[in-house]
Amino acid sequence: MIRQRLSWVPLAVLVLAQICYPLATGTTRARLTVVTVVLGWLLSVGHALLSRGPRTAVALVAVATGGGFAVEALGVATGFPFGSYDYAGELGPKLAGVPLVIPLAWTWMAWPAWLAATRLTRGPGAGAGSPAGAAGRGRTARRIALAALGLASWDLFLDPQMVAEGYWVWRDATPALPGLPGVPVSNYLGWLLFAVLLMSVLRPLAGPAVATTGTRDAPMLALYLWTYGSSVLAHAVFLDLPASALWGALGMSVTAVPLAVALLRARRPDDDRRALRQPRRPGVDAAT
Repeated sequence: MIRQRLSWVPLAVLVLAQICYPLATGTTRARLTVVTVVLGWLLSVGHALLSRGPRTAVALVAVATGGGFAVEALGVATGFPFGSYDYAGELGPKLAGVPLVIPLAWTWMAWPAWLAATRLTRGPGAGAGSPAGAAGRGRTARRIALAALGLASWDLFLDPQMVAEGYWVWRDATPALPGLPGVPVSNYLGWLLFAVLLMSVLRPLAGPAVATTGTRDAPMLALYLWTYGSSVLAHAVFLDLPASALWGALGMSVTAVPLAVALLRARRPDDDRRALRQPRRPGVDAAT
């Protein structure tokens, strides 16, 4: 219980920083962006450590942070898999042309996306050599796909916002999604490709603890839903980015909406659930 509460404190700080973002401008906004990403990284890695242990936290950092840096450096150098782009200098020091804060962003959202997908695809365990084992493998595949989509669809908010701020620029932004000039479709496809690879590698490296979920993951699920709702609101109302508000709302809804429904159903009191399962008694319950 104490460990779970520890995750709520940095989440509250992160939410406060994000609320301040639309109110800031210029250099202050750029610095706030860096602070927000660092807070998100600390929140996700810290939760992985406290809820799953060192193996999971190390795997998350190695795969999401290390892998995120590697794919970004590859992208800046070759244009694969996102397209040709360059980072400006507002996001802090760079290595191989990549601001050091960028790989932290991959980690920040990869962990809640994985846990959201785990929550939505959880089921009974199964042996590897039985029909249930085949079902378990199918569930793992669905989980990886849903987690990858849950992470990649976040970029429908992120990239248009960062491009509008001038934090990076695309050398060739065509073809682009309707209403989202400045960001090529190849970028979103590259995100999805790497997200699938990231989630596929994270599962075996992080250990069996990442195949289950429970109340300990409530802060991360809240983070995912907050990111969805606050991004739609910010883009539509405060940042004057209505197209990305719509595209992001549609993309992330594949994971966020079922997650919200599942969590609301889980909050139904046990007495209500027992009453729904209990058969009605003719002549008795009809009179009540």
